Amino acid sequence: MKKYVLLSVGELLVDLIGTELASSILETPVFERFQGGSPANMAANMARLGQPVALISCIGNDNLGVFLREEVAKTGIDTQHIAVDPLQPTSIVVVSRTKGTPDFIAYRTADRMLQPQHISDELLSESAVFHTTCFALSQEPAQSTIVDAAKRANALGCRVSIDCNYAPQIWPDREQAWKVISAYCGQDGLVKLSEDDAERLYGKKVTEEQILEDFHAMGADLICLTKGGDGSVISYNKGKDKITVGVKPIEVIDATGAGDAYWAGFLTAFSEGKTPEVCSQAGANLATLKLVTKGPLPAKVDKALLYID
Repeated sequence: MKKYVLLSVGELLVDLIGTELASSILETPVFERFQGGSPANMAANMARLGQPVALISCIGNDNLGVFLREEVAKTGIDTQHIAVDPLQPTSIVVVSRTKGTPDFIAYRTADRMLQPQHISDELLSESAVFHTTCFALSQEPAQSTIVDAAKRANALGCRVSIDCNYAPQIWPDREQAWKVISAYCGQDGLVKLSEDDAERLYGKKVTEEQILEDFHAMGADLICLTKGGDGSVISYNKGKDKITVGVKPIEVIDATGAGDAYWAGFLTAFSEGKTPEVCSQAGANLATLKLVTKGPLPAKVDKALLYID
């Protein structure tokens, strides 16, 4: 047993989201403040399932940073490893509220300032899974810090996980993104990406076979390709085995954060030694709860939900 089931690493930031539907930020007069950042949301989802989790992030020495630390602590995440940069302010993302693809601007400041001393070998050895995102990997010095930590994590028996949520607006150098993602996934990575993520990363539509082949060639051990209403495909044992898992049709109320919910359910089951098929169903069950819930998941979620057929 490890001290932490999940050590989630990367962006912790303030989302300023428009209060009313609008076509763009230009047309948005009023914004509301929320805690944001996929690694923090992932950790929060697993904490809601009763799992011991910790977050490594960097915030500014300001009141927005205080707000973020307090919001994260409410979920049950261990916040003692959140660093404070003395010079850079807390990162902010401004987002329009829309029924389509939102207009957003990311102001990258403290979130990218993760340094090697923030991720110790002791902490890695105490953790079952080391998880990050493409957002976190997109800028230095966090980029080199996280890739190096992934290599150390793999050597110390901590599984390496990534939500490959690539976005060209955040990481415009696609060629560099491929190199960094490859270096990270090469640590026997557990990879989660959607068909939309793949299209953005490749810059075009590609086949399922191509995606799985390329990520296994990087060195990924397990790849979970989510396909919305068509379920997911899990390729594991370095590509030697593959399963397809369907999903039940539901009436979607709020899709925001469904991907983080899916991977939280999957990794929770994975950490308990479940088969890839059971892990995928666990992820789908938690994602379904998120899809039919307006706003975040409930503060506490019975882990038994993950294993309902």
